[in-house]
Amino acid sequence: MDAKAMTRAGWDWLRGPEPWTRRMLVGDLAIAGVLALLGLGVDELDNGSGRRMLASALVVIVLTLLRRRLPAATLVVGSAVSVFLPGSFLVTCLLGWSAGRRIVGVGRAGAAFTLAFVASVGLGVAHEWSQMRPLLVMVFSTLMFLATTVMPGLASRYWSQRRTLLRALQERNGQLMRERAMVAGQARLRERQRIAQDMHDSLGHQLALISVHTGALEVDPKLTDRQREAVGVLRQASVAAMHELREVVGILRDGVEAPVPVEEAAQPAARGVAGIAGVVEAARGAGTDVRMSTSGQPRPLVAACDHAAYRIVQEALTNAYKHAPGAPITVELRYEDDSLVVEIANGPAAGPGAGEVVSGGQGLTGLRERARLVGGMVHAGGTEGGGFRVAGVLPYGAEPAGAGDVADDFGQQAQARGLRGVPPMDWAAVDRELAVPGRSRTGGFALGCGIAFAAVVLMVIVLGAGVLLVVGAMGDSMVDRAVFDSVRVGESEQAVRDRLPSGENFLTPGADRKGPPRPEGSQCMAVLAKDQPSALGTDMIFRFCFEDGKLVDKQAYEVKQ
Repeated sequence: MDAKAMTRAGWDWLRGPEPWTRRMLVGDLAIAGVLALLGLGVDELDNGSGRRMLASALVVIVLTLLRRRLPAATLVVGSAVSVFLPGSFLVTCLLGWSAGRRIVGVGRAGAAFTLAFVASVGLGVAHEWSQMRPLLVMVFSTLMFLATTVMPGLASRYWSQRRTLLRALQERNGQLMRERAMVAGQARLRERQRIAQDMHDSLGHQLALISVHTGALEVDPKLTDRQREAVGVLRQASVAAMHELREVVGILRDGVEAPVPVEEAAQPAARGVAGIAGVVEAARGAGTDVRMSTSGQPRPLVAACDHAAYRIVQEALTNAYKHAPGAPITVELRYEDDSLVVEIANGPAAGPGAGEVVSGGQGLTGLRERARLVGGMVHAGGTEGGGFRVAGVLPYGAEPAGAGDVADDFGQQAQARGLRGVPPMDWAAVDRELAVPGRSRTGGFALGCGIAFAAVVLMVIVLGAGVLLVVGAMGDSMVDRAVFDSVRVGESEQAVRDRLPSGENFLTPGADRKGPPRPEGSQCMAVLAKDQPSALGTDMIFRFCFEDGKLVDKQAYEVKQ
């Protein structure tokens, strides 16, 4: 395997299952750089060597880059290494956040944090065993671990689980919407097929009978030419009605127009503005006085508006035939600047009607609904002379209302976008899903604030414990100059210790070895003087050395920290 392939394989392993873009890599390097710089400051305060500073910076960078791939391992290693490299201590906050988010399973997460705690506290106690009291180390290390590692991990885990739950709810919402659309589509399809079958069985049969009988009547030798012409008009009307019925049944059943047979393709049923002239001509052929006029510059209409104009004229002429037989009819098409105006008017009936008129009562209502769907309107009413007028206003370029919008269960509009079938997410509905009964909608926010408040409280406790530790340590390691002067070489060890503090602590680590040479075979203790020099970083030390139960040496000297 060549170097390039090995590099790519290593990069893929480092990236892990989570996508890692260049932007994320730059962000991780920036975070690592900031933590490394802060760590250098910590090492400088601790009088760390250059080698230790460099090691701390490298550890911070490596752990930051590996935290995505190995969250548990980096957490444990970071907690252990921070004991020996104080400059890498700040990275434990980032490692705790990453581990809380990325470790799968509560058991695994608990095991990882427990092992990191044991490593941090155990190694801390072992590292400071010779210079400090183990109990204080354990308490202080525990509080620091809780504040800097456990609390970021809990906050990260809550945030990650909430995001996962929201994503799951969003996917469930999308699935429910798709299933709802499928069920609604199947129900519509079944209803349309039922309607198509009823129309085919009833209207198709009746129209076929009309066509057969009018065809036979047309060749009857007893008819006059005028009667034969009228019967021919009836036969052509029945054939045209059969064509339109076939198209409507095809649309209802399959969503597409039924194919026109070859023998009938020469006379297709025109259902648009272009077909209005044919309807008017057919009415004239039936003996009706119909006049048609067109004004304005003709303009193309969208398919829905074009079909609506045809249906308005067709329905208005039908109403005129039924309710005002023999009355003159005018059909006017006016192409206005922004819309097409279709107006059909008829005068009063020339004579009594032909008896009972069969009407479904839904013609004008259907016209109004059809015009509304394309953004237009239809008005119908009587005229001053006793006639009737139907007028429709249709826009040129409007699409049917609601063509791209489908209302979902959450009151939204799933709009026709590039990604079909992916409904928008209603976050208010998700919050309602997340809300626990009996709790307010702000429960999630309150929980997050509670976690943050707990972290602040722990930090205050840690700082307070540190202050108390320092104050107590100062009380156990400081004496007056007068006490030092009152002690005489040769006094018993017990008498001297009764006048001195309990002994050295973390404020005076190794101070007894930093002064003048100690007497051989003696055991020494160092305490701080209450009157310290004014120079920053310099401490006044009082040292007492004992041998065979007696004080054999006492020294006062300054130590640079």
